[in-house]
Amino acid sequence: MTLNTVKFSRLATAIAIVSVMSACGNKETKTESTAAKPAVTLDANKDKIVFVDSDSLLNQYEYFKVLKTKMEAKGKAADADLKAKGQAFQRDMQQYQSQANSMTAEQRAATEERLGRKQQELQAYQQNAGAAFQNEQAKEQEALYNKVADYLKIYAKDKGYKMVLKYQKGMGDILFADESLDVTHEVIKGLNEAYTKEKK
Repeated sequence: MTLNTVKFSRLATAIAIVSVMSACGNKETKTESTAAKPAVTLDANKDKIVFVDSDSLLNQYEYFKVLKTKMEAKGKAADADLKAKGQAFQRDMQQYQSQANSMTAEQRAATEERLGRKQQELQAYQQNAGAAFQNEQAKEQEALYNKVADYLKIYAKDKGYKMVLKYQKGMGDILFADESLDVTHEVIKGLNEAYTKEKK
């Protein structure tokens, strides 16, 4: 099993969940947040629906870049560890096969039993490592989603937007939207400013 098969692009899917976000016009929103507070509401924006390009958001959001690098490094380290353990087991198997003819029946039985246990342990280790990686990835996805969602709730409320849609080329339901509704650059700027403050 290779942990790289658990595609890190799932993290991008977390952003896709930010599809349709009501701007808390009828809800109480936490005013305390780690996100930077956007500019003052404009009357012209009343009931306005805007969108964010999710691809651009992922490519330019510093928190996501750091998170992606961290998870890729962990995935590679886990893969290297699994590969080393698998190679060690293969060496043991080859050694047994080369010496089997010179062993007694009891020695062969004992060695085969030991190798069988080792193989089971290796399989269990692979499964546990894969599950642990997926669990960590899920937690990071949730953290990413929460950061973006929390920021967008405050952003939309302060701007007077009723809805923030997610746009992704070739995917989703938005086939066309006027460029004046694209708030991607402003949202990325706000998210990155908030992330910079968090790191201090």
